[in-house]
Amino acid sequence: MAKTKPSSKDQRNRDKRKSRKDLDRVLPDRSAHKTTPKESVEQLVAKATALLQTSQPDEALPVALKALKRLEKQDDALGLNALPVLNLSAEINLELGDADEARNYFSQASRLDPDGSIPESLGGGVEKFLWLAQLSDEGGMDSVAWFEKAITILRNDITSTFESALKAQKSKKLAAALCSVIEIYMTDLSWEQDAESRCESLITEAILIAPESAETLQTLANVRISQERIDEARKALTDSLALWKDLPSGTENVPDFPTRISLARLLMEVGMENDAMEVLERLIEEDDSSVEA
Repeated sequence: MAKTKPSSKDQRNRDKRKSRKDLDRVLPDRSAHKTTPKESVEQLVAKATALLQTSQPDEALPVALKALKRLEKQDDALGLNALPVLNLSAEINLELGDADEARNYFSQASRLDPDGSIPESLGGGVEKFLWLAQLSDEGGMDSVAWFEKAITILRNDITSTFESALKAQKSKKLAAALCSVIEIYMTDLSWEQDAESRCESLITEAILIAPESAETLQTLANVRISQERIDEARKALTDSLALWKDLPSGTENVPDFPTRISLARLLMEVGMENDAMEVLERLIEEDDSSVEA
């Protein structure tokens, strides 16, 4: 039986399919050019935060900067909604060791929230002022000014906070800020006429706020040594040690390495060499363990 001649319609369909195949061979993969949905600022911040928390600051920084540029483009200038991104960008730069850039971003945040009245959940609060005090190029009175701003905010926060755990956390932070100011008056500003009286006033407040803080008691000992009140210094150091010496390493109340190095020095100054050696030996053991891990 003779083959049926294809209709002109069938022929046209075959020609179309052939032409489409030819085009697909010549043209690049069109699926590769599909636009991906643009990430929101919130998604970028979450991504940068996750990268920072997993010790990937190099990857986190461009993501955070992308979020900042997106906000600038939306609003023509950075507003209060930029606070979380500014703080995050500063923290990333701290992790990267770039103190100047970190200070730049914290400074921008401080201009948007000059009195720390914006809630911490929205990127406000006290942290940026504490960092600016520590990162100050000028040190001395400039650092004190930043710390005093932070101290005022923390005092107000403690007064208005009724949740006991949060109040204790802020009290400890306030005591640490007060002790930081004392350290400045005992070093950079020791020549100030009111340095000793300022230290006495500050340490009195710190002890009242956080009487069971090892760092606060250690600062008290340092003040007493400078006043040549050695017996009182020894008692403060003994009380400080008692708060954490029997706790396992890594416990929250165990002071960090630099604080314990300073403690060993103070212990030796007041003739408590055995205690100083115990502190140093524990530091060596912890350091060896961390290296092995």
